[in-house]
This record gives sequence, C-alpha cells and structure tokens, in this order.
Amino acid sequence: GRAKAPPGLQRGRAGPRAAGAARRRKRAPEPGRNKATVKGRVVKSAIEEYHKKRPVNHLRENLQYMLKGRLVADKAVTEQVLAQNRGRKSKDQPPEKTEKKKPEGTVFTEEDFRKFEREYFGIP
Repeated sequence: GRAKAPPGLQRGRAGPRAAGAARRRKRAPEPGRNKATVKGRVVKSAIEEYHKKRPVNHLRENLQYMLKGRLVADKAVTEQVLAQNRGRKSKDQPPEKTEKKKPEGTVFTEEDFRKFEREYFGIP
C-alpha cells in the first residue's frame, strides 16, 4: 500500500501560503451565458406578478374559524390578557369607568314635610 507523505511534501500544495493565494485568485470567466443579454429569458407577465404579490384577504376564513368555536373565555381571563397587552403609557390605558350616580331620592315623605311645617311655622 501507499504510505501518506508528510504534509509539506503532498502534491498540489506548497504550504499554507499557497492555499490562501489560490483562494484569493479569481476564477477565469467561463465561456457561458452572457447575463447582459435578454436571449433565452422568459418574459413574465406584469399581471401575473401583480396577482402573485397581491395581499390576500383572509377575513372570510377568519370569521368562519372564529364563529365555529363555541368556547367563551372567562371574563377575568379576558381582562388579564388585555391588561398584559396594554402599553404602560397613559395614552394606552383605557379611560377609567366612573360609576353613574343615581339621583338621590329624599328620605322624607310628603307627610313628614307637612308635620315639619306645622311644628316649625306653627300652622295647624
């Protein structure tokens, strides 16, 4: 059999410098297709390209998917998820809900007012 030659004597290499020089050396241009010409190019239709790149509206499928599920999340879980996705800035915070105050009714009845009038003004 053949024995391996020491690394310095291997055929085709003249040490680490030669490998770097070979890597840096540019390859000779092959006599192939000239890319500057239009010969052999397939002309693409502008309409086909537009249809390929046109955004697709997924609203109908998404609505079908959303309406298909009957599971409704718990109100507390929903609020927690919304709170986590909300920003920290004041503009991102929803306005605080103020409870509407009901018009306060009087505790006194009409009979109580008449009794007060009699006692205070002395009208019988």
